[in-house]
Amino acid sequence: MAADRRKRGLGALGPPHALADTGALLACLDRRDAWHERCRAALASLRLPLATSLAVLTELFHLVGSEPREVEAAWGFVRSGALTLLPISDAELGDLDALMRQYHDRPMDLADATLVHLARRESISTIFTVDHDDFETYRIGGRKRFAIVPER
Repeated sequence: MAADRRKRGLGALGPPHALADTGALLACLDRRDAWHERCRAALASLRLPLATSLAVLTELFHLVGSEPREVEAAWGFVRSGALTLLPISDAELGDLDALMRQYHDRPMDLADATLVHLARRESISTIFTVDHDDFETYRIGGRKRFAIVPER
């Protein structure tokens, strides 16, 4: 049953209640990051698993770099059960394009577009991010504001 739930992106503990963005994940992994302590404390307060997208993981591993110890730490975190990867189908790519066009003045990157799209699709309004300026601007379904964790 738990394996079936994980296949559908539901995790062993039920549907996700928050989304995870690249910067907050990176801050959790990097003790030198100015956000490290706040992100670790915030992560401990959130119900797991957090939902994310393949685009976010792509950014994360790009920023982690090629140092084997750091890559291993990132994989350990990703595979710990703290995250669940939500799929985005080919049919949803137009929605991502529309979001990136709507927020072209930011500009919105693909990872952020996937998170805003997943927020609407999955009815999730809490986001684990250090990217306050962008996620204070983005709206879920064009209207609803994100609840951002951790606070500034």
